[in-house]
Formats: sequence, C-alpha cells, structure tokens
Amino acid sequence: MSESNQEHLQATFDARVAAESRIEPRDWMPDDFRKSVLRQMSQHAHSEVIGMQPEGNWITRAPTLHRKTILMAKVQDEAGHGLYLYSAAETLGTSRDDMIAALHAGKAKYASIFNYPSLTWADIGAIGWLVDGAAIVNQVSLQRTSYGPYARAMVRICKEESFHQRQGYQIMMVLARGSEEQKAMAQDALNRWWWPSLMMFGPHDAESAHSAKSMQWKLKRESNDTLRQRFVDQTIPQAELIGLTVPDPDLKWNEERGAYDFGEIDWEEFMQVISGNGPCNKQRLDHHIAAKENGQWVRDAMAAYEEKRRARREAA
Repeated sequence: MSESNQEHLQATFDARVAAESRIEPRDWMPDDFRKSVLRQMSQHAHSEVIGMQPEGNWITRAPTLHRKTILMAKVQDEAGHGLYLYSAAETLGTSRDDMIAALHAGKAKYASIFNYPSLTWADIGAIGWLVDGAAIVNQVSLQRTSYGPYARAMVRICKEESFHQRQGYQIMMVLARGSEEQKAMAQDALNRWWWPSLMMFGPHDAESAHSAKSMQWKLKRESNDTLRQRFVDQTIPQAELIGLTVPDPDLKWNEERGAYDFGEIDWEEFMQVISGNGPCNKQRLDHHIAAKENGQWVRDAMAAYEEKRRARREAA
C-alpha cells in the first residue's frame, strides 16, 4: 500500500471516529486500534466467564429456593455476556479458542475483582451491588463505543447488569434489616469488597497504559477517575440508606466539588492481583482450565456429528 493511500485511509478513519460514526468489521482500521479493541473485548469476555465462579459457588448454598433460582439465572446471564463479547471479538478475525488459550497461558487478563473469594451469602449481595454496580457505571458509556459489534453487545448486557445490581442491593438490604448477625455479615462483605470494587476502574488516568489512546479512539468514552468518582457518589447514599458504613475513614462530602472525597486505593495490592498473586488467581484459572478439559468430549462429539452431517449432504 502506498504512503498516500495509507494516509487517506487513516484520515478517513479519524474523521469517522470524530463524527461519532461506528467502525465496523469490514472497515479499514489501524492495526493499533484493532489490537486495542480486541484486547478490551477479550478481557471483558474473560471477566464475564471467570466472574461466574465466585457466584456459582453459592448456587447450592443459597438460603432459599427463590434465591437459588435468581442466582442461577444471574450466572446464566454472565455466560451469555461472555458469549456476546467473544462473538464480537471474533469479528476481528481472532477465534474464541485463541482467546481462551491466551487466557490459560497467562497472556490475557480479566478483571482483578474476580480474584477475591466469596466467603458468605452476603458476598453474593456485595458482588451484585458493588461489582455489577461498578460494571454498569463503566459499561453504560460503552454502548456508545466506536466499534460497532462491541457497542451493540453492550446494550443487552447493560440491561441485564442493571437487574443484577438491584438484586445484589436487595440481598444487602434484607441482611442489613435482619438480625445483628445478618447485619454484621453484610457489613463484613461491604468491608471486603469496597476497595477491590474501586480498583475495577483501573489505575489513575495519568498512569494507565491504554486509557489515553482508547479515549482518543472513543473506545472508552470517559476516564478511569471520572467513572470511579461517579460510582462512589452514587453508592455512598445507597449504603447510608440501609445503615451500612463504607470502610474509608477519609470519606467525606466535598460541598465545593459536589462530590465525595475518598481515600487512596492500595495500588500495590491492585498490581499484585493483576500480576497473578491475588487470593484466588490460581484457583480461578485452574477451574477454568479443568472445565475446558472436562468438556472436550462434548466438543469432539459435536464436531464429529457436524462432520457426519456434512458428509451426508455431499453424498446426497
């Protein structure tokens, strides 16, 4: 490709992004854009699937049949989200098998939050309220992301995540209004999940390796710190309403800013978790690898069946 043609394609791409037009799979795009959107979508897909584990662990132990059915539906939703996102990522020419192989090899990441254990039933409430709440804050703007298949996948995902957030908050509300032991359980879950939930938004903007470029391409629509602040501002009143206390001694309302000031995140912990040294990193990955290996016979049977059908069609 000539230099002038390359410059023309780049100029056309830049103009479409600036004009809020979506980039579609068959459109020309810079290699760096392709790599960035693939990294973002595959990481998001991996997060949805790995995120099934801490909640799936509680399906058989949920306190009532009603709670079990709701939790089963939620975990099923997360599997569907992974499917939408893997499918969107495949539009860029990378297979799902390749993405999963990269995850198992430690070359691909997923959200750090899913490397923390779910110790009590209240954790299921905290995950729904805080983790899915943080996800919604981040993902609502992704419905306007510049890559078309990703934006369209996010529409349904956001609707379902909104339900998940309400379900989690309702669990926490019931516990907080229950016995002293139940309220203490809810408070303990909030204490353990609060800071990891703030870490979900990633490093401060100035320290993020990908944020600036993603913002330029409109893959991300708002910065890490802006999204984190929004999450804090909307979540504190929710905690106060049900009588729970956010574990941050530096938290206070800033009248001048019209927002909450809050303490500094333990970024050393964040780096340890995303580097593979979190409480459940090995457990989560080993479980996913084992599930893939144990299900290989199903994929082999399906492939054999499709091959037999193909052979019959060709012989007809």
